Amino acid sequence: MQVARSHGVAGIEAECGGALSCGTCHVYVDEADTGRLAVASEQESDMLDLVAAERKATSRLCCQIELSDQLDGLVLHVPETQF
Repeated sequence: MQVARSHGVAGIEAECGGALSCGTCHVYVDEADTGRLAVASEQESDMLDLVAAERKATSRLCCQIELSDQLDGLVLHVPETQF
């Protein structure tokens, strides 16, 4: 989320600044990359139930994705709306 905000990625609002309390950093993980991420926590899953755009099986909050060398090339798609 911080990288997206720092680089002006349109659609990543992140109103809570990564505190896992708003859901405005909702993204869809590319199908090819879903197995590269840890399973969403219960708190993240609960927040994903409240996002504005359609929740999909590949939905994640990007504030909960910890970047590492193993995630190099990770592809995320931003929903049309966060509100």
